[in-house]
Amino acid sequence: MSEETGLTGARVLVVEDEAMIAMLVEDMLAGFGCAVVGPAHGLEDGLALARSETGIDAALLDVNLAGQPVFALADALRARGVPMIFSTGYGEDGLRNVDRGAPVLQKPFRAADLANALRQALGGG
Repeated sequence: MSEETGLTGARVLVVEDEAMIAMLVEDMLAGFGCAVVGPAHGLEDGLALARSETGIDAALLDVNLAGQPVFALADALRARGVPMIFSTGYGEDGLRNVDRGAPVLQKPFRAADLANALRQALGGG
């Protein structure tokens, strides 16, 4: 992606259980100039990265990880002050009240949608 997104250098944790979607998201983020943390393909891997990695600027979380909700990871990231974007096929209806207000990407989404959500999460739009 050649357009300037204003996202260069952002470290984004990606937690997505579907490998093809994770690879597409990685490509999108790399196109924005972001550094990908992960991806993690399950809750435990995501929690491990959230605990061990420093300098995570934002996280893209699939709400449903092979039938397991991502909310324990969302709570851990919230405690560290990491802004989140939720990725789901169900829209905001699949979120808890505490998670409402965070950007939500309805699957499938385009690169421009991800860039906008990421800017919103990072407070730049």
